[in-house]
Formats: sequence, C-alpha cells, structure tokens
Amino acid sequence: MLSGQVRAEKRQKAVQGPERSKRAARVVEVSKRDQVLQSLKELDEKQKRAKSPPLSVQIEQAGLTWTKRTFAIVSVVCAVLLALATFFITHSLITTGIAFLVGGLGLPRWYLRRRRNKRLKAFTEEFPNALDVVVRGVKAGLPLGDCLRIVAGETAEPVKGEFRYVIETQTLGIPVGEAVQRIYERMPCAEANFFGIVIGVQQKSGGNLSEALGNLSKVLRERKKMRAKIKAVSTEAKASASIIGALPLVVMLLVYLTTPAYIALLWQTDTGNIMLVCCALWMASGIFVMRKMISFDF
Repeated sequence: MLSGQVRAEKRQKAVQGPERSKRAARVVEVSKRDQVLQSLKELDEKQKRAKSPPLSVQIEQAGLTWTKRTFAIVSVVCAVLLALATFFITHSLITTGIAFLVGGLGLPRWYLRRRRNKRLKAFTEEFPNALDVVVRGVKAGLPLGDCLRIVAGETAEPVKGEFRYVIETQTLGIPVGEAVQRIYERMPCAEANFFGIVIGVQQKSGGNLSEALGNLSKVLRERKKMRAKIKAVSTEAKASASIIGALPLVVMLLVYLTTPAYIALLWQTDTGNIMLVCCALWMASGIFVMRKMISFDF
C-alpha cells in the first residue's frame, strides 16, 4: 500500500474494463455487418436465379400440378390444333408452319406466364395482412412457429399455401429461417425476399422481431400505394398505346368490309405477302418499344 502498487492495479483494471467492453461491442458490430453483407450477397444470387428459372420451377410458381411431360403434351396438342385450324382457313403451308410454332412454343408459355403473374399479384396483395397476423401473434407472446401456423390456416390463397409449405418443411427438420427464405424460390417477389431476410437476420443476431416485421409491413403497404399511383398515372399512356397499336388492324378490317377486292391483294399476291410480313414486324417492334416505355418495375 505504501508503494502505491494496489492503487496502480485498480487504475489499470478501471482503464482496461471499458476498453474490453468497447472491443466486444466492436466485435458484435463487425459480426452484424458481416451478416448483413452475406445476406445482401445471397439476395443478389437469388435475384439472378429468379430471372431464368427452369420449367419445373415456373410450373410450380404458376400454382399448377403439371409435370414436364404434361406441359410437353399440352404444347403438342395446342400446336396441332392451331396448325389444323390455320390450314383449313388459309390453305398455306407457310402460315400453317408459323401457327404450329406459335401453338407449340407461344401459347403454353404465355398461359404459364399469365398464371404466374396473376398468382404473384394475389400474393403481394395478401402478404401484408399475413405479416400483421404474425406481428400481433409475436406481441401477444406466441412463438414464431405458432404464428406461421395461424397464417397457414386463416389467410387466403396463395399466401395460405406458401405458409403451409413452410410448416411442412419445418416438420422435416429444416430451421425456420431457411424454410421462410425458400418462399422466395416459389414466389420470386420483393415482399417474400424481404420477409426471408428479416427472419434470417433475426434468427442469427436476435432483436425485436415484432418491431422489425411491423416496419416491414408498413413498407410493403407503402409499396402497394406507390404501385397503385404508378398504375393510375400510366393508364392514359397505356390507353394511347392500345389505340395506336389497334388502329392499323381496325382500318384493315373496315376496308375489307367495304371493298374486299381492294385489300385482298395483300394475301393473294407474293408482293402483298411480303408487305404484310414487313408491316407485322414493324408493328411488333413499335408495340414492343411502347410496352417498354409504359411498363414500370417496382
């Protein structure tokens, strides 16, 4: 005590204590930052895979129970029926071949894409309500798994089916975070991806789940409002594009009804056929450009 050694040791401990706590806080902050960076990398990889999914995944995303063989049979049937109908109407082998390709490659994939987009739209409309159910359940003290079961039993399709799939994957021993992140593979939309990221980060680093999901629900509802505003603003442009695209066809129909011999030269002569093909390609390029101009990704 007379030498001052005890006092020096106390001061050293007092100095080292806050430093160690600060160092531990820095370590926790760095680990959280690494987890966020890892989540962002996984997000980029998922988005790249979602742009070109295989045929089986597209069928699953459309909510169909078809197999690849069923899809191939449907494509062949559509191609044959459309080709026969075109041949009986036009008696042209070239037109019949084009109709065969359109029926085999175009119609089934168009139907698949339409079903998929319709299901994604229904999912995004119902998903904020499902998040509110989860938030209320977590605030009431229920575990996350019980909240997911409530959503799987009470909400509307397709949210109900997707959360039922999450419950089924959980029964196989898959963690909740990984099971929720698989929703994005079946529903490639930003809402499902955000939900998977929030649950995954919360499972790894902890935190207030009800607050995070509540904020996510508010963000999704604001995105829904913004999407509705964009749709309302772009309605006039879409109507103008539809009128411009349909005008040549309407004029051709009116001319055919009034003077059929005048316009029949377009499909009765070789020069007319070439002109029809060129006009169709030119119109298709114009419609494609207008569609790109009035479509908004949000």
